[in-house]
Amino acid sequence: MMKTSLFAAIAALSGWAGAAQAADIEFWYGNTGVIEEAIQAQCAAFNAEQTEHSVTCVGSGSYEVGMQKAIAAFRTGNAPALIQFFDAGTLDLMLSDAVVPVQEILPDVDWSNYIAGARSYYETADGRLFAQPYNASTLLFYANMTQLKEVGVTERPTTWEEVIATAEKLKAAGHECPFVTDVEPWRLVEQFSARHGLPIASKGNGFGGLDAEYVLNTTFLATHLQNLVDWRAEGLVRLGSDTAAGGQTPAFNTGECAMVENSSGSYTAAAQAFGDQLELGLGLTPMYEGYERHNTFVGGASIYVMKGHDDAELAAAAAFLDFVRQPEQQMTFTAATGYVPVTNDVMDVIAASGEADKYPTAAIGIDSMSKPGTDDTRGVRLGFYVQFREVFVEEAQKAFNGEQTMQVALDNAKTRGDELLRRFEQTYQGVALP
Repeated sequence: MMKTSLFAAIAALSGWAGAAQAADIEFWYGNTGVIEEAIQAQCAAFNAEQTEHSVTCVGSGSYEVGMQKAIAAFRTGNAPALIQFFDAGTLDLMLSDAVVPVQEILPDVDWSNYIAGARSYYETADGRLFAQPYNASTLLFYANMTQLKEVGVTERPTTWEEVIATAEKLKAAGHECPFVTDVEPWRLVEQFSARHGLPIASKGNGFGGLDAEYVLNTTFLATHLQNLVDWRAEGLVRLGSDTAAGGQTPAFNTGECAMVENSSGSYTAAAQAFGDQLELGLGLTPMYEGYERHNTFVGGASIYVMKGHDDAELAAAAAFLDFVRQPEQQMTFTAATGYVPVTNDVMDVIAASGEADKYPTAAIGIDSMSKPGTDDTRGVRLGFYVQFREVFVEEAQKAFNGEQTMQVALDNAKTRGDELLRRFEQTYQGVALP
């Protein structure tokens, strides 16, 4: 049943006389496939477990489409009570004036229980949660240990130096795809920079103000990306588009490629593909020797509470948020999808269950997002960042195609990215960051 603290928290908000009234609300989400199935199962569980409220969960097909529809619905007074949106669009929703900070809806929740890497991404400047982390992922390293052991590598590589040494052994043995990657900035830019403690932009990646500028072209990231270009030329690395499978995830899951960096949310599909025939190695993403490991960013998405709803609807929204936060619900979701639990208490419940093997991404993902942080590893709080990701892909792809050096690609991305930032700053001139 619902936690009694929920209604105590809601009643504490001024003027909420109808907090305990029943309400039917909608939750719009942007996932498909296995994740969509898990979300629908969670919604059904909420409706079955209590009788105070009902939630209808509506798929939008993608995060971007869902947000566009939700903002349009908000302007006409028909917005859903809850919307799921992904990490890169955080600032857009924060400044949209269409959402209520979740900590205002649930002031008595122990928000400090959220793992640091997930909490910091969605916090306001003064440390209040603006959205509730939900389907959280982070970047992990996957290895086909069956193939690695065939060339004498019995331990999963932990550094980039070890990854490439292993790739050289695989290539020498005739393996055509030792390591596979793509041009996705979440992997190549954001997660690499975070764990190596490198800034993507000034002012703590934008947390310090809208006048931030991109600096990713001046850090060790440029060296790493050029390394990937060179390693590809040497036959040690392939892009997903180079593979017969046509993408890095299917190329790894089918055994075409031996190593990959991928989302924790990719684990379930990889494990199912490997079955009992191949040994799947899973661990923290590789570091360059000489760098201290910092926290990786949270990926996936969080849940926002939209404005324009009465007390009963806000109570229903809070009830659903309270429900999905329960350790048992997080464990079920993790087991079904590979997404990482978002609160620290879940690992204690997993340990007590005696079934830790059912949640292989949980401990590794939480460990990765809980490493020491800096001002540059809180997250990304930059305007038009979704568009910047597209700019990076365009410029980096030219470098991989040999049309320009990676340094030129990053210099161009910085110039074009700063133009986006200045446009965003002008749009919100005089507005203070939450």
